[in-house]
Amino acid sequence: MKGRPAPAGRSPRRPTPELAVRILDRLEAAHPEATCALVHRSAFELSVATILSAQCTDLRVNMVTPRLFARFPEAASLAAASLPEVEEIIRSTGFYRAKARSIVGFARGLVERHRGRVPADFDAMVALPGIGRKTANVVLGHAYGMNEGIAVDTHVLRVANRLGLATGDDPVKVEAQLMALVPRTRWTRTTDLVIFHGRKVCDARRPACAGCPVFDLCGWESRQAWANPGGPGAPSRPRPRRTAG
Repeated sequence: MKGRPAPAGRSPRRPTPELAVRILDRLEAAHPEATCALVHRSAFELSVATILSAQCTDLRVNMVTPRLFARFPEAASLAAASLPEVEEIIRSTGFYRAKARSIVGFARGLVERHRGRVPADFDAMVALPGIGRKTANVVLGHAYGMNEGIAVDTHVLRVANRLGLATGDDPVKVEAQLMALVPRTRWTRTTDLVIFHGRKVCDARRPACAGCPVFDLCGWESRQAWANPGGPGAPSRPRPRRTAG
Protein backbone atom coordinates (compact mmCIF):
# COMPACT_ATOMS: atom_id res chain seq x y z
CA MET A 1 0.00 0.00 0.00
CA LYS A 2 1.35 3.38 -0.96
CA GLY A 3 2.16 5.89 1.75
CA ARG A 4 0.46 9.24 2.01
CA PRO A 5 1.93 11.98 -0.18
CA ALA A 6 3.82 14.77 1.56
CA PRO A 7 1.69 17.84 2.37
CA ALA A 8 1.85 20.62 -0.21
CA GLY A 9 4.92 22.79 0.18
CA ARG A 10 6.78 20.27 2.33
CA SER A 11 9.61 17.89 1.58
CA PRO A 12 9.10 14.10 1.60
CA ARG A 13 12.74 13.50 2.63
CA ARG A 14 13.68 12.43 6.12
CA PRO A 15 15.66 15.16 7.91
CA THR A 16 18.86 14.29 9.75
CA PRO A 17 20.89 16.01 12.48
CA GLU A 18 23.69 16.44 9.95
CA LEU A 19 21.37 18.35 7.60
CA ALA A 20 20.10 20.53 10.43
CA VAL A 21 23.64 21.46 11.48
CA ARG A 22 24.63 22.28 7.89
CA ILE A 23 21.59 24.55 7.53
CA LEU A 24 22.28 26.29 10.85
CA ASP A 25 25.94 26.80 9.93
CA ARG A 26 24.88 28.44 6.66
CA LEU A 27 22.31 30.64 8.41
CA GLU A 28 24.87 31.66 11.03
CA ALA A 29 27.30 32.73 8.31
CA ALA A 30 24.56 34.59 6.40
CA HIS A 31 22.88 36.24 9.41
CA PRO A 32 25.48 36.81 12.16
CA GLU A 33 23.47 39.81 13.36
CA ALA A 34 20.38 37.73 14.13
CA THR A 35 19.25 38.20 17.72
CA CYS A 36 16.14 38.68 19.80
CA ALA A 37 14.50 41.79 18.35
CA LEU A 38 12.58 42.69 21.51
CA VAL A 39 14.39 45.44 23.42
CA HIS A 40 14.76 44.55 27.09
CA ARG A 41 16.96 45.09 30.13
CA SER A 42 15.82 42.20 32.31
CA ALA A 43 14.00 38.88 32.34
CA PHE A 44 10.91 40.69 33.57
CA GLU A 45 10.92 43.14 30.67
CA LEU A 46 11.56 40.38 28.13
CA SER A 47 8.70 38.30 29.54
CA VAL A 48 6.25 41.19 29.26
CA ALA A 49 7.49 42.16 25.79
CA THR A 50 7.17 38.58 24.54
CA ILE A 51 3.59 38.37 25.78
CA LEU A 52 2.81 41.63 23.98
CA SER A 53 4.42 40.38 20.76
CA ALA A 54 1.61 37.87 20.09
CA GLN A 55 -0.08 38.85 16.82
CA CYS A 56 2.04 42.00 16.76
CA THR A 57 5.37 43.05 15.28
CA ASP A 58 8.43 43.37 17.49
CA LEU A 59 8.86 46.89 16.14
CA ARG A 60 5.47 47.92 17.48
CA VAL A 61 6.16 46.29 20.84
CA ASN A 62 9.45 48.18 21.08
CA MET A 63 7.55 51.41 20.54
CA VAL A 64 5.18 50.63 23.42
CA THR A 65 7.41 49.13 26.10
CA PRO A 66 9.51 52.23 26.98
CA ARG A 67 6.40 54.01 28.24
CA LEU A 68 5.07 50.86 29.88
CA PHE A 69 8.28 50.16 31.80
CA ALA A 70 8.77 53.79 32.73
CA ARG A 71 5.37 53.63 34.42
CA PHE A 72 5.73 50.06 35.76
CA PRO A 73 9.46 49.30 36.09
CA GLU A 74 9.16 46.06 38.07
CA ALA A 75 6.75 43.25 38.83
CA ALA A 76 5.38 44.83 42.01
CA SER A 77 4.24 48.04 40.31
CA LEU A 78 2.72 46.20 37.34
CA ALA A 79 0.96 43.79 39.68
CA ALA A 80 -0.74 46.75 41.37
CA ALA A 81 -1.66 48.49 38.11
CA SER A 82 -5.21 49.15 37.03
CA LEU A 83 -6.21 47.32 33.89
CA PRO A 84 -7.63 50.43 32.13
CA GLU A 85 -4.31 52.25 32.49
CA VAL A 86 -2.34 49.29 31.16
CA GLU A 87 -4.80 48.83 28.30
CA GLU A 88 -4.39 52.45 27.25
CA ILE A 89 -0.59 52.13 27.11
CA ILE A 90 -0.50 48.87 25.13
CA ARG A 91 -3.57 49.48 22.95
CA SER A 92 -1.60 49.69 19.69
CA THR A 93 -0.25 46.13 20.09
CA GLY A 94 -3.71 44.67 19.44
CA PHE A 95 -5.84 42.41 21.64
CA TYR A 96 -4.92 44.89 24.34
CA ARG A 97 -7.55 43.86 26.87
CA ALA A 98 -6.46 40.22 26.89
CA LYS A 99 -2.80 41.23 26.88
CA ALA A 100 -3.31 43.64 29.78
CA ARG A 101 -4.87 40.84 31.81
CA SER A 102 -2.00 38.55 30.88
CA ILE A 103 0.87 40.86 31.83
CA VAL A 104 -0.78 42.06 35.04
CA GLY A 105 -1.59 38.47 35.96
CA PHE A 106 1.98 37.48 35.17
CA ALA A 107 3.32 40.24 37.40
CA ARG A 108 1.01 39.21 40.23
CA GLY A 109 2.18 35.63 39.88
CA LEU A 110 5.79 36.75 40.15
CA VAL A 111 5.08 38.74 43.30
CA GLU A 112 3.02 36.01 44.95
CA ARG A 113 5.18 33.02 44.05
CA HIS A 114 8.72 34.27 43.33
CA ARG A 115 9.17 37.52 45.26
CA GLY A 116 8.88 39.49 42.04
CA ARG A 117 11.72 37.71 40.22
CA VAL A 118 11.36 35.70 37.01
CA PRO A 119 12.31 32.10 37.87
CA ALA A 120 15.14 30.47 35.95
CA ASP A 121 13.13 27.28 35.65
CA PHE A 122 10.96 26.15 32.75
CA ASP A 123 8.22 24.44 34.76
CA ALA A 124 7.96 27.37 37.17
CA MET A 125 7.72 29.80 34.26
CA VAL A 126 4.98 28.03 32.31
CA ALA A 127 2.97 27.77 35.54
CA LEU A 128 2.72 31.57 35.64
CA PRO A 129 -0.28 33.39 34.11
CA GLY A 130 0.29 34.48 30.53
CA ILE A 131 3.39 32.33 29.99
CA GLY A 132 3.45 29.52 27.42
CA ARG A 133 6.24 27.37 26.04
CA LYS A 134 7.35 29.94 23.48
CA THR A 135 7.66 32.78 25.98
CA ALA A 136 9.43 30.57 28.51
CA ASN A 137 11.93 29.42 25.89
CA VAL A 138 12.62 32.98 24.75
CA VAL A 139 13.13 34.33 28.27
CA LEU A 140 15.19 31.45 29.61
CA GLY A 141 17.34 31.44 26.50
CA HIS A 142 18.03 35.15 26.22
CA ALA A 143 17.82 36.36 29.82
CA TYR A 144 19.45 33.37 31.52
CA GLY A 145 21.42 31.63 28.74
CA MET A 146 19.50 28.40 29.24
CA ASN A 147 18.68 26.10 26.33
CA GLU A 148 15.39 24.64 27.50
CA GLY A 149 13.65 24.48 24.13
CA ILE A 150 13.19 26.10 20.72
CA ALA A 151 10.67 28.93 20.58
CA VAL A 152 8.34 28.24 17.66
CA ASP A 153 6.44 31.16 16.16
CA THR A 154 4.87 31.57 12.72
CA HIS A 155 8.27 32.19 11.08
CA VAL A 156 9.79 29.05 12.60
CA LEU A 157 6.75 26.99 11.60
CA ARG A 158 6.96 28.18 8.00
CA VAL A 159 10.71 27.97 7.53
CA ALA A 160 11.11 24.61 9.29
CA ASN A 161 8.42 23.10 7.06
CA ARG A 162 9.86 24.58 3.89
CA LEU A 163 13.37 23.43 4.72
CA GLY A 164 12.08 19.94 5.40
CA LEU A 165 13.29 19.90 9.01
CA ALA A 166 9.78 19.48 10.41
CA THR A 167 6.25 18.79 9.30
CA GLY A 168 2.96 20.07 10.65
CA ASP A 169 1.51 23.28 12.04
CA ASP A 170 1.43 22.36 15.74
CA PRO A 171 4.13 24.46 17.47
CA VAL A 172 4.68 21.86 20.22
CA LYS A 173 5.15 19.01 17.73
CA VAL A 174 7.40 21.09 15.46
CA GLU A 175 9.49 22.11 18.47
CA ALA A 176 9.93 18.45 19.42
CA GLN A 177 11.01 17.57 15.87
CA LEU A 178 13.56 20.39 15.80
CA MET A 179 14.90 19.56 19.26
CA ALA A 180 15.54 15.99 18.07
CA LEU A 181 17.69 17.30 15.22
CA VAL A 182 19.50 20.30 16.68
CA PRO A 183 22.22 20.07 19.34
CA ARG A 184 20.91 21.42 22.64
CA THR A 185 23.64 24.03 22.80
CA ARG A 186 22.13 25.64 19.68
CA TRP A 187 18.43 25.63 20.61
CA THR A 188 18.15 29.31 21.51
CA ARG A 189 20.33 30.36 18.58
CA THR A 190 18.18 28.28 16.24
CA THR A 191 15.15 30.40 17.12
CA ASP A 192 17.01 33.66 16.40
CA LEU A 193 18.48 32.46 13.10
CA VAL A 194 15.31 30.89 11.72
CA ILE A 195 13.11 33.86 12.66
CA PHE A 196 15.59 36.30 11.12
CA HIS A 197 15.81 34.20 7.95
CA GLY A 198 12.03 34.02 7.78
CA ARG A 199 11.75 37.80 7.98
CA LYS A 200 14.58 38.71 5.63
CA VAL A 201 14.60 35.91 3.05
CA CYS A 202 11.97 33.19 3.45
CA ASP A 203 8.98 35.54 3.47
CA ALA A 204 5.53 34.00 3.68
CA ARG A 205 4.23 35.61 0.49
CA ARG A 206 7.31 36.52 -1.53
CA PRO A 207 10.28 34.33 -0.56
CA ALA A 208 13.61 35.49 -2.00
CA CYS A 209 14.71 32.02 -3.04
CA ALA A 210 17.18 33.27 -5.65
CA GLY A 211 19.38 34.73 -2.92
CA CYS A 212 18.76 32.13 -0.23
CA PRO A 213 21.94 30.91 1.49
CA VAL A 214 20.44 27.44 2.04
CA PHE A 215 18.78 27.05 -1.37
CA ASP A 216 20.62 23.82 -2.20
CA LEU A 217 19.81 22.33 1.21
CA CYS A 218 16.14 23.32 1.19
CA GLY A 219 13.42 20.73 0.68
CA TRP A 220 10.67 23.09 -0.42
CA GLU A 221 9.24 21.92 -3.72
CA SER A 222 8.42 25.46 -4.86
CA ARG A 223 11.87 26.98 -4.28
CA GLN A 224 13.00 26.65 -7.89
CA ALA A 225 9.90 28.38 -9.22
CA TRP A 226 10.47 31.31 -6.88
CA ALA A 227 14.16 31.47 -7.81
CA ASN A 228 13.52 31.65 -11.57
CA PRO A 229 13.52 35.14 -13.13
CA GLY A 230 10.08 34.50 -14.61
CA GLY A 231 8.72 32.67 -11.60
CA PRO A 232 5.87 33.67 -9.28
CA GLY A 233 8.12 36.18 -7.53
CA ALA A 234 8.86 38.13 -10.69
CA PRO A 235 7.01 41.37 -11.39
CA SER A 236 4.25 40.96 -13.94
CA ARG A 237 4.83 42.44 -17.35
CA PRO A 238 2.21 44.80 -18.79
CA ARG A 239 0.31 43.39 -21.70
CA PRO A 240 0.90 45.15 -25.03
CA ARG A 241 -1.97 47.31 -26.18
CA ARG A 242 -3.85 46.26 -29.26
CA THR A 243 -3.66 48.63 -32.15
CA ALA A 244 -6.46 49.28 -34.57
CA GLY A 245 -6.21 47.95 -38.08
